[in-house]
Amino acid sequence: MRCKKKKLSLTGQLIITMIGIVAGTVFLCWFFNNTFLEQYYTYQKEQELLRGYAKINQASKNDTLGSSAFDITFETICANGNIDILISDPSGYLLRSSYSDAQRVQMQLEELLYRGSRNRYTVLVQGDTYVLQRQTDTRLNSDFLVLWGGLENGSGVYMRTALESIRESAAVTNHFFVMVSAIAIVISIFVIVIMSRSISKPIRALSDISGQMTELDFEAKYQSSRGVSREIDELGQSVNLLSETLEQTISELKSANISLRRDIEKKERIDEMRKEFLSNVSHELKTPLALIQGYAEGLQECINEDEESRGFYCEVIMDEADKMNRMVRNLLTLNQLEFGNERVEMTRFDIVELIEGLIQSASLMAAQKSADIIFGHSEPVYVWGEEFKVEEVLTNYLTNALNHVDGERRIEITIEQREHAARVSVFNTGAQIPEEDLDKIWTKFYKVDKAHTRAYGGSGIGLSIVKAIMDSFHQQCGVINRENGVEFWMELENN
Repeated sequence: MRCKKKKLSLTGQLIITMIGIVAGTVFLCWFFNNTFLEQYYTYQKEQELLRGYAKINQASKNDTLGSSAFDITFETICANGNIDILISDPSGYLLRSSYSDAQRVQMQLEELLYRGSRNRYTVLVQGDTYVLQRQTDTRLNSDFLVLWGGLENGSGVYMRTALESIRESAAVTNHFFVMVSAIAIVISIFVIVIMSRSISKPIRALSDISGQMTELDFEAKYQSSRGVSREIDELGQSVNLLSETLEQTISELKSANISLRRDIEKKERIDEMRKEFLSNVSHELKTPLALIQGYAEGLQECINEDEESRGFYCEVIMDEADKMNRMVRNLLTLNQLEFGNERVEMTRFDIVELIEGLIQSASLMAAQKSADIIFGHSEPVYVWGEEFKVEEVLTNYLTNALNHVDGERRIEITIEQREHAARVSVFNTGAQIPEEDLDKIWTKFYKVDKAHTRAYGGSGIGLSIVKAIMDSFHQQCGVINRENGVEFWMELENN
């Protein structure tokens, strides 16, 4: 199997590219300096010799070569160009010289007139009245630029400058350039690393956000910061808008998907549920109606004439009527859920915040039951569902737990994060549910302990409503017997 070559990060690409540009630029500059700088210096020297000759020739026209007025011009030509100059009149008399002794002047004149064997020369420029040539002194092993010839007034001129100083200047310049370039490359690398990281950091942040979006996590948002380019900021805002749009669209799709499933199942269940509903209502209302009828007849026939007995009869009638009223309301709620008459609006909310609110609402009842409610979560846990109906499920679980708590009188609420769902469990210490009844408690009007259920006013419909709500979410719920109590659980989608 061929291994995939790992791609370089954006930061690495920027660093390598910029360092390559800087190093390439420095190398080209070094190459041109090393190759052409000496030639360029030599060319400039040639031009200085020609300009100096032009000034001297102009002075010869003006007949000021020997005057004191030409002294400064002569010294400037010699000093600025590092040029040795010798000027003689037509008869050979020395007019001006930058050499320090006559012997050396004589040597230069002989070299000019006779071109001794130790000199090799190359003509560079051939003028009408002068010759500019490059000479090599084999004795000194040195190169010179020499300009010699005549002037307008018939005088002779000899000008010479050493090329060794040019080579030294070029070598020093190149050496200095190498040192400066090395420092510049180090500084450039440091600046490039910082700049590339500042450029790639927001891009990496956008990449992380898009990765979270692929996992349907829309909590992360791009935060603008100083120093970031306008284009990246605009891209970040677009990603934020896309995240919000996707979250809303997925919410709508989940709601539409659940609605579609419900519609498919609705037609198959409607007839059966109607018959079941009528049968259950008639069965469950028999007892309270019989009690109400019996006590009402007793009042009518004045079986007990004392005020206390009549008050008791009235309380029984009112209590049974209230239970019937609550039973009918619960039945209507259950009927709407099972018939699918209520639209399920799926939203994403924090289940931890909802549970904390329920615990606070149940604190008074817990105090009356001498029960401790334990809930150890503080970090948000986001789930999908209809918040009001989830609250109804958890309220039912918590109420059942408070009504059946015993022993240590402890109620524990926990949240377990799974791969695709969050499981919320409500555990209470006390008696276990018989194994044969575990699957039946979700059936309408089924009561495990009828005497205990009647004592706190239970109708046997609450867990049926729980089951209907969880079915409308297409999620699971259940009950587990623990060693010292009972645990009811429910699962909600978490992504």
